[in-house]
Amino acid sequence: MANHKSAKKRIRQNEKRRVHNKYYSKTTRNAVKALRGTSEKEAAEKLLSKVSSMLDKLAKRNIIHKNKASNLKSSLTIHTNSL
Repeated sequence: MANHKSAKKRIRQNEKRRVHNKYYSKTTRNAVKALRGTSEKEAAEKLLSKVSSMLDKLAKRNIIHKNKASNLKSSLTIHTNSL
């Protein structure tokens, strides 16, 4: 257990950030899943722009790696174009 005031604060901050990051990661994963499950091209194209934006924001804030975001966007674009 932490003995210093600053260490206790760091624990509180880390927990708060973990919950925040977990929420946005899960929301984005659900959006990706919804996009992959879409079979209509128009709906998929609308979702693709939203999901791409979400992935870019996660990468910008270091919640996920920028290459992972890029790979996901690429595979989702291929999926959308193949519909």
